[in-house]
Amino acid sequence: MALLEVSGVSKRFGGVQAVDGVGFRVEQGMVKAVIGPNGAGKTTLFNLVSGFFAPDRGEIRFAGDPIQGRRPYQVAQKGISRTFQNIKLFSGMTALENVMVGRHLRSRSGFVSGMLRLPWTRREEAEVREKSRELMAFLGVEQLADAEATSLAYGQQRAVELARALCSDPRMVLLDEPAAGLNMRETAELAKLILRIRDRGITVLLVEHDMSLVMGISDEVAVLSYGQKIADSDPRSVQRDPQVVKVYLGEEEC
Repeated sequence: MALLEVSGVSKRFGGVQAVDGVGFRVEQGMVKAVIGPNGAGKTTLFNLVSGFFAPDRGEIRFAGDPIQGRRPYQVAQKGISRTFQNIKLFSGMTALENVMVGRHLRSRSGFVSGMLRLPWTRREEAEVREKSRELMAFLGVEQLADAEATSLAYGQQRAVELARALCSDPRMVLLDEPAAGLNMRETAELAKLILRIRDRGITVLLVEHDMSLVMGISDEVAVLSYGQKIADSDPRSVQRDPQVVKVYLGEEEC
């Protein structure tokens, strides 16, 4: 049984069929990429998997359980976290505080116990802080813990957002264009980092336009065009697929 199974999923917005009968599988412990030209339906597909949209039809199963139509926090509780194409950090909070937010799904304390500062809530907060610092160290940004998050350089903000996604101890992380805005050196570091995340036992599903990154780290690549899947195989086979070549070099703009 695959960790994630998407079967015949479709989503329409008015007169636009954003996703049309898409299906694919993601096995535990792999890096899988979803690629395609702008407007192919990639981010819509991510939003369907993560609960931001409900599909018009089709089924999405995670670890064998149907999750289509569940709210984002319910999907996160099941073990799926994500980053966003446009970085979404909380202003007025430090980088460390932003990462700590990602842990709230695993916390037991509520508003009242937090206000009362009970001994067990203080212990839990200390554990959350320690976990967050460990993840920032893993991503190489521990020295930025006390900096205001939105004042950081773009690549540093990406790292903080990724640390926040990992702080909930997900089984799978969805990365929406993680290399956007990064230079070549930063992208090369990102590639190593994604493989290290996989080596921690976390399955990775990413949408990305940087083909050198995709082909260098992915176990499998699914290709969308006009909301439909046109290929789904290992990177070498996808590169040679005539339909994929036509989409990227022929009739459509990359």
